[in-house]
Amino acid sequence: MSSTLRRTWSVVGVLATAVLSLATTASAQGAAPSQEKAPPIVGGQPAPIAEHPWVVYLTDGSGNQFCGGTIARPDKIVTAAHCVTGDAPKIAEVVAGRENKQSQDGTVAKVSNVWVHPKYQGADTGADVAVVTLDRKLQEKPLALASGQDASLYSPGTPTQVYGWGATQEGGEPSDTLRKADVQVFGDQDCTKAYQQYKPDAMVCAGVPQGGMDSCQGDSGGPLVAGDKLIGIVSTGNGCARPGYPGIYTRVGAYFNDLQPQLGS
Repeated sequence: MSSTLRRTWSVVGVLATAVLSLATTASAQGAAPSQEKAPPIVGGQPAPIAEHPWVVYLTDGSGNQFCGGTIARPDKIVTAAHCVTGDAPKIAEVVAGRENKQSQDGTVAKVSNVWVHPKYQGADTGADVAVVTLDRKLQEKPLALASGQDASLYSPGTPTQVYGWGATQEGGEPSDTLRKADVQVFGDQDCTKAYQQYKPDAMVCAGVPQGGMDSCQGDSGGPLVAGDKLIGIVSTGNGCARPGYPGIYTRVGAYFNDLQPQLGS
């Protein structure tokens, strides 16, 4: 059986090799040992930030990007719980409106608070969702969240898009520029067949049957979008873009009611 490569934090520049090496030896929380690497968008294409202003990335104290996120309110970012807990780098800032990580475009906001879903234990158990509060309000347009009324967006075959600055191939280095991949929702039966840990009430799978399109290391916390709504959060998966192994995403609609008190009116 192949091991699971979590879609955890990514690195930039000369830190890539060192961090990926350390991540390979890490063990999954509450699960069997796994190779933890930071995945990017595989098989995708460049995505202009002007067309997707709600996509952001998280940085550590040295300014290194390690996860993605989505603007849900002017000062609230929805991301994955595993991006802000455990061995993940301590989040320091959120960068919005910056398509190329090497530029100085956009807004850099400091983090004032982090909320992690109280039922989160690990990406394999569900509730892999967190809300980051910023010290200022961003000008970029937020993205609406899927709710319990959006069951149709989770129907098998629904076209979706996933965004991030993660790796462009399994085990590769992260992208400097924002990318997206067109994938589709997989049925719960297919997801359960691929992953024993899959929970239909907490997760959703997306990819393409033949592989070749997927989120990857470094895309964790980033958005899976359908119908102009955030329906999923990059969580985990077996490698990147492997046939028969779609990416696993947090099912946002299942946690809509939990998120509302954290996001405010």
